[in-house]
Amino acid sequence: MKNLTVLFTAATLALGANLAMARDLGPDEALKLRDAGTIQSFEKLNEAALAKHPGATIEETELEEEYGRYIYQLELRDNKGVQWDLELDAKTGEILKNHQDD
Repeated sequence: MKNLTVLFTAATLALGANLAMARDLGPDEALKLRDAGTIQSFEKLNEAALAKHPGATIEETELEEEYGRYIYQLELRDNKGVQWDLELDAKTGEILKNHQDD
């Protein structure tokens, strides 16, 4: 039983540490990063995402800092009604994730 308690505690701490490594950035902070040239313009990032799914519409966007890297997350809906989740490196515009939402 003691080993199970230790294992559960370690797993909980590891999960908490991973959650603490990502943080959502508010609009003011995001605009400051864009204006400073730290990240690309949102228009440019949106264009890169939409190029992967022509005709899609952007339903939601979010900027996060994960492990010192700025990640721009988007939810798109294509013209067939399929929802897509994309993640881009906000500094380079590189698409890091592009998968159909379940």
